[in-house]
Amino acid sequence: MPVVFLFGRMEGVKTLLGDCDTGWHIRTGEWILAHGWVPARDIFSFSKPGAPWFAWEWLSDVFFAKLNLLGGLEAVVLFSIIMLAFTFTALYLEVRRKANAIVAISVTMLAAAASSIHWLARPHLFTLFFLVLFYAALQRVREGQTRLFGIPYLVWLPGVTVLWTNLHGGFFVGALMIGAFGAGELFTIALSADPSVRRPAWRKAKGYLLSAFACIAVSLINPYTYHLHVHMVQYLRDPFNSQHIVEFLSPTFHNPTAIFFEAMLVLSVATAIWCTAHGRYAEPLLMLLWAHGSLLAARNIPIFMMASAPPVAAAIQEWLLRLPEIPVADWLRRAGSGFNRVAGELAEMETIGRWHLVSAAGLLLVAALLYAPHPPKKFRSEFDPKAYPAAALAKLGTDPRQHIFTHDEWGDYLIWTGHKVFVDGRSDFYGDDFEEHYIDVMNVKYDWEKTLSKFGVDTILMPPTAALSGALKESSRWRVVYDDGIALVFRLANQPASASNSVTQSGIGEGGESEAGYRQVRELPVIGTKTKT
Repeated sequence: MPVVFLFGRMEGVKTLLGDCDTGWHIRTGEWILAHGWVPARDIFSFSKPGAPWFAWEWLSDVFFAKLNLLGGLEAVVLFSIIMLAFTFTALYLEVRRKANAIVAISVTMLAAAASSIHWLARPHLFTLFFLVLFYAALQRVREGQTRLFGIPYLVWLPGVTVLWTNLHGGFFVGALMIGAFGAGELFTIALSADPSVRRPAWRKAKGYLLSAFACIAVSLINPYTYHLHVHMVQYLRDPFNSQHIVEFLSPTFHNPTAIFFEAMLVLSVATAIWCTAHGRYAEPLLMLLWAHGSLLAARNIPIFMMASAPPVAAAIQEWLLRLPEIPVADWLRRAGSGFNRVAGELAEMETIGRWHLVSAAGLLLVAALLYAPHPPKKFRSEFDPKAYPAAALAKLGTDPRQHIFTHDEWGDYLIWTGHKVFVDGRSDFYGDDFEEHYIDVMNVKYDWEKTLSKFGVDTILMPPTAALSGALKESSRWRVVYDDGIALVFRLANQPASASNSVTQSGIGEGGESEAGYRQVRELPVIGTKTKT
């Protein structure tokens, strides 16, 4: 199903590599492999060289770097596709325990469709996978299946948290999930009219809360110890993010995938009411927590969708079973009875053992197309040359003395191509004050040239549609030395000609743009950045 979504309804590999953060994650991993330790200081910028930096996802970075070393970007892409496939298979299996196959497939597809807004070949895919595993383990604990291979599930979870902490900064999601199950038991103690349920509920609550505390404690097992947690809290509480960083903005309901998110919001409200009426409080707490989180920041939508899918499916299953008995229109009851009959027949077929050869063949076909000599457009493992300044950077070369200014998304691409950067997507590293100056330059605030001079910027790389590009064309201090319709390269007007010979030999001319190039510039769409300007 994720493969069909990705290559049928979306843009395939271009979607997974739509964010060049993948590039700097790989380069970080390569640095770690080369030096044998995790960096604590910046290794990529010329604007803050050697400043304290937290490589949150260092273990993912190493893994991605290994994949890139062994099989190129194709291997990174293929692994990301397999991770998505495993994640939604695990989600389906958990949802299937709560509902019939038709409901389970429908709810899993709903979750996949809404979460596709964050399908990127980045370390957060590990968080989505572990989220499902934690949920499945906690459900089994509540049902009385307390052990796996003789070890309690609530002991397994802190052990897995150590791995999760070093793979991705979303490790706190697991502790929050365990805490929600513990809080659910506390609500049972507080609200139940039956005294006999309080003692078992308290025993369960203690187990959940101790496991959650253990997860937090073992998360200190990382190269930065508690400093990572302090840094994360400061970063996540920073109001700058919710105002300027695209992933932290509230979701727009004009997005085509918003309808799936809206549908799950409505279903989760109804499910929360149903669960509360039946004395089950963990699921409403989880759905409330992540519904709130997803309305604050779009990056939380996949977590909300996946945490909501099992309880929503369970509620739908219960409603469908009761539909024929509810005093509603005859046609509605007949439809409910017919649906339940078909679902029952399908359930019998589901019990038959089988090999999932079609799914395996689908993944093998994707792998073959990724590594084909001339892959189709949707299977090309590259950062889109129409969205990134590949040709311009090829002309610029990798002279370490160059101080190139560009926006943060292209900054990620500069790291990937071996250049030092002014800014990139690591907003937690650069901090508010620096980011404000960067935004001022992008918006051509009155002192923009002073900021560029302060950092010794001698080259500017911008999309033609950027406001800064227009200001640079009007400035007597800067001149266009390259234009391919995707990127403009500006150099200081008083820079020696020899310093820009490799650029100006592109056929456009030393001081301006070709007429054909200018027409192409005007027809280009706006290229977005991670930081809203």
